[in-house]
Amino acid sequence: MKHFSVGVLWRIFWLAACLGAIPMLAFQKQWVAVGSLAILAAIATYQLYVYVTNINRKLARFFESVQYSDFAIKFRSDNVLGPSFTELNQEFNKVLEAFRQARAEKEANLQYLNTIVQQISTGLLAFDGEGRVELSNGAALRMLGVYRLRQLADLRDTHTGLFEIIQNLNTTTHQLYRTPTDQPLSINGTQIQLRGKIVKIIALQDIRSELEQQEVEAWQNLTRVLRHEIMNSLTPILSLVGTMQEIVKLDLAPILPQNEAVQDLTEALDTLQRRSSGMIQFVNAYRDFTSLPKPNPREIAVADLLIQTKQLFQDLLQNNYAQCRISVVPPELKLTADASQIEQILINILKNALEAAATRVVLKAYADPQQRVCIEISDDGHGMEPEALEKVFIPFYTTKKTGSGIGLSLSRQIMQLHNGQLTVSSASTKGSTFLLRF
Repeated sequence: MKHFSVGVLWRIFWLAACLGAIPMLAFQKQWVAVGSLAILAAIATYQLYVYVTNINRKLARFFESVQYSDFAIKFRSDNVLGPSFTELNQEFNKVLEAFRQARAEKEANLQYLNTIVQQISTGLLAFDGEGRVELSNGAALRMLGVYRLRQLADLRDTHTGLFEIIQNLNTTTHQLYRTPTDQPLSINGTQIQLRGKIVKIIALQDIRSELEQQEVEAWQNLTRVLRHEIMNSLTPILSLVGTMQEIVKLDLAPILPQNEAVQDLTEALDTLQRRSSGMIQFVNAYRDFTSLPKPNPREIAVADLLIQTKQLFQDLLQNNYAQCRISVVPPELKLTADASQIEQILINILKNALEAAATRVVLKAYADPQQRVCIEISDDGHGMEPEALEKVFIPFYTTKKTGSGIGLSLSRQIMQLHNGQLTVSSASTKGSTFLLRF
């Protein structure tokens, strides 16, 4: 049988012959022959049915495998039913193989996109019309401080403001939201229809560094203006004081050597000259705040940096009976930064810790889950009151009698130039912890 049609015709002829001979044999009362032909006719009918419906069964199996994505099925490429069935089996297998490859590529693309979504620093959330979470990445969970998020309602108690923003989202939105820990987040949301259902997509962006940068720039601009105005006022005053001192010394003092008024005037002018000069020096001291040089980054070993900083305070640590412990994990941790500027930050913080009567200081360095290098400086000193904690990075703010109030402001500015962050947590009488995150 070379062709499907030949096989069908042959079986029809066989069946017709059997059915045609049965009446003749029955008329001759040859019942054995009639029974035999009837059996042969039944067999021929069954074979014709199987032969004709075999292609339907193959089609049914093929469409069923497509419907249920069962692409592992194989159709035998035999020629029992003729070359046409062999070709059909081969085409079925080719189509299923194409489906297998398409599904593998789709799964690979989904895995690729999911990896990107999980690795980016922007938080992503997606909710369906019923408030079920369809997508969330690790950045979003970290920003919100939650371990798992399954329903929009899970945010009602912990993030009421964000819950209301998402719940009332109809088209697009761009808002600023502050978490309960006062972390500023930029919220960008949109609502779309996907496959006939509503999906709300939310992007969360930590804008703390941007706000800190704007704050520093505002203070820098204010400092420039104040310094300019103060210098413009003090310079002529100091010049006039000098002129008046010469007049008193050269003109009045020789004429009235014992005059009490002349002596008072001399003392007053000396005091005015001294305070004016001190004010100019005070103003010039803040020039660094507005003209900090750009960092010169190099790869440095964090352990060496911490050890060198500790050595600078060795005498002060001994005089204060304080201990300083260093922990670096892993020990070979590297950091790309300007070593001298980062060392200056550590010096400022260590100096403040020892002045706060700390007896134990811990310098700890590690890589966080996002592989960002972090340096923690913890102490057991006096700590800070809540009102001081809010102002500690404001330029010129200080709680010390001899402090300039610029060290921590410069430290934060240095970290911003390194695309990093400097934060602090503290409690009164419980010490402070400064965190440098690069």
